[in-house]
Amino acid sequence: MGTFHQCPGSGMVDRSDEQDEGRSGDVSSQLRQWPVQMHLVSPVAPYYQKADVLLAADCVAYALGDFHAEHLKGKALGIACPKLDQQQTVYLEKVKAWVDQAKINTLTVMIMEVPCCMGLLSMAQRAVQEADRDVPIKAFTVSLKGEILSEQWV
Repeated sequence: MGTFHQCPGSGMVDRSDEQDEGRSGDVSSQLRQWPVQMHLVSPVAPYYQKADVLLAADCVAYALGDFHAEHLKGKALGIACPKLDQQQTVYLEKVKAWVDQAKINTLTVMIMEVPCCMGLLSMAQRAVQEADRDVPIKAFTVSLKGEILSEQWV
């Protein structure tokens, strides 16, 4: 067996100080950090400290045309798939660390309208309930057609 090498794509990148970088055509990317997948993120990375955090189901950004401009702008990001991802208990601990160690300001959870996506919101709510601090959670449900079906503080 060869030596294990960490994927270069999982190295941390903080782009929060850059403006209008990462342009693609006429639309600016609002992504401020790397990595974004919940299994890869460090919940205490600098870009999560006292941040407004967006936890989005993987499909949301593809379904919602204005995802970057309207929902990601100004937020640190974590993405997950509540149906396909393995070992999701890790996500619960990372969200709790966002709340207690990174001391995030708010948590926005965006899910798709499909039943399996509800698990992501449930996990986030449980993590905040188990955390020592309390943060407000805003929940969005997105339709398969890319429309916001609901938006509410939970």
